Amino acid sequence: MSPSASLRVALVAPPWFEVPPDGYGGIEQMVGELANGLTALGHTVVLLAAGDDRTDATLIPTFDEPPEGLGTREAATTELVHAARVADALERVQVDVVHDHTFVGPLLARERSVPTVLTVHGPIEDTTAELYAESDVSLVAISDSQRMSRPRLPWIATVHNGIDVDRHPFSAEKEPYFLFLGRMNPDKGVEEAISIARATRTPLRIAAKCEEPVEREYFEQRIEPMLDAEIRYVGPVGTDEKFDLLRSARALLFPIQWEEPFGLVMVEALACGTPVIATPRGSVPEIVVDGETGFIAEDVDGLIDSARRIDEIDPAACRRDVRDRFDTSGMTAGYEAVYRALIDATRLRAVGETKLA
Repeated sequence: MSPSASLRVALVAPPWFEVPPDGYGGIEQMVGELANGLTALGHTVVLLAAGDDRTDATLIPTFDEPPEGLGTREAATTELVHAARVADALERVQVDVVHDHTFVGPLLARERSVPTVLTVHGPIEDTTAELYAESDVSLVAISDSQRMSRPRLPWIATVHNGIDVDRHPFSAEKEPYFLFLGRMNPDKGVEEAISIARATRTPLRIAAKCEEPVEREYFEQRIEPMLDAEIRYVGPVGTDEKFDLLRSARALLFPIQWEEPFGLVMVEALACGTPVIATPRGSVPEIVVDGETGFIAEDVDGLIDSARRIDEIDPAACRRDVRDRFDTSGMTAGYEAVYRALIDATRLRAVGETKLA
């Protein structure tokens, strides 16, 4: 395929949030950026997702609005309904490649005449690895760390998530608070963030999604008793409020306790000129340049020492690094190369099979 030929791409998003989302929803944010980036390059993009038309792609909605039930026993059924509607829609549109971002979507890939590429956004458990190994899909990792965790799976590339840096407001002037932004989950390091803030006598703003039963239970039992005038829970936040918090914070605290494949919030913070203080888990060493765009430390004591030095980090250097390595343009170019390689390989395989027949 000519490197300049336009492509017809189907992007399949999960059904739980609109694309892009109003607040929480890292996968949906990334899919929205990719839809707009590919369209800007002249490609024809069909987006299969729930909710309203919010991107430059052509939307085929699977639900009029995002369904409820994420994190409940009904979630699996909802995702199957979503996958079935995606499969039906793809029979009525002509595309060159399907780019899936869902969990159950790969189950339907085997019957397609066009290749399917799946971006793996979450952790890979043993049963998930079996699903990927038996599905007729090619896998893209969002970090080298994620890819190395299961090296025998059919990976074809690593493409870091990207953001539109120019949409993120920059500020070199910071207010005297730290920020935690994520989900209300012990693996995200909420309690560790509180410990860092208390030890450095720095106010902390906790902006966290807290909607699922397990999230609410954790908040009520472990986090709420620790709140006071300095350690404040501000709730889940929309895009504008998130940007305001990110650009004004002295640092984003990201003391994760698990191997997170890609922490998009780190990239967003850096784009706003806000350094990151994090543990060296998952993708953190691929995103944070220790001593230049933030600090990486193994334990809470090390993170506390890092927090006391945070003013050594230049906000402008944080934004420059993100623009160089994590802008949407780089992510879009990475996926465009993946699509072309898959399409060419599929055509060559088809020719070979025809000759053998």
